[in-house]
Amino acid sequence: MTENFAARRDRQAEALRRPSGVTRRRLLYGVPAAGFGGLAAILAVAALTRPVAAAPPRNFLLHETPKPVPEIHFVDGDGRSSTLAEFRGKALLLNVWATWCLPCRKEMPALDRLQAELGGPDFMVVALSIDRAGAEAVRKFYAEVGITRLAIAVDSSARALRDLGIFGIPVTLLVDRDGSELGRLIGPAEWDSPEMLAFLREQIKRTRAGALPADHQMTSDRRAPD
Repeated sequence: MTENFAARRDRQAEALRRPSGVTRRRLLYGVPAAGFGGLAAILAVAALTRPVAAAPPRNFLLHETPKPVPEIHFVDGDGRSSTLAEFRGKALLLNVWATWCLPCRKEMPALDRLQAELGGPDFMVVALSIDRAGAEAVRKFYAEVGITRLAIAVDSSARALRDLGIFGIPVTLLVDRDGSELGRLIGPAEWDSPEMLAFLREQIKRTRAGALPADHQMTSDRRAPD
C-alpha cells in the first residue's frame, strides 16, 4: 500500500511538471487559460481598431482590374494640342462635360474646390469640355462662375465620348499614374464632400508617383482670365 501511494504521488507530481497536450498547445500558440473565447475577443478588438479602406462613394464604380485608356486628344487654353499621356506619373480625375450641360455646370465649382484641395504633383482634375465653340466658351463660363483652379481642356470634336464609351455627360473617370482607368462615375457628384475627399486621398496614396518633368505637365495653376 505504501508503495502504491508513493507511486501515485510521484505520477501526480510528474503530471504537474509536464503540461498536458492541451496545456502545451495553449502555451505554444499563446491561448490564454480562459480558452479560445479570450482569443476571439482579442481578435475582435483588433479587427475593430484596424484601419478600414474608404469605400467608393455612391455611384462610383471601381473596376476589378484597371482598364487601358485610349489616347485622348484635346486643346488647352493656349491653343496647344495635348493628350492625357502627358500626365503619366500622377493620378487624374477626368471629367467630361460641356457648358450647355446643366448638371455639368452645377458640379464644376465642386471640381474646382477639389483641385484646390488635392491638386499637386500626385493628382490633378482634368475637366475635358466637348463644347463645339471651343476654349472661348469654357473661358467665359469659368469667368462667370469663378472657376480659378481648373485648366481649360477642350475636345470640340467630342471624339472622347466614343473613345471612352460615354453615352451622356457628365461622366468622370479615375485614372491611375500609368494611364489606366480605375473606375468611373456617371452623373454629377459632390466632389468636395468629406466622403469623396477621403476616397480620393486613398486612391492618390495608392497611385503616388514622383512629379513629371516640367515640360510634360499641364500646369494646374493656370488661371482663367478675368
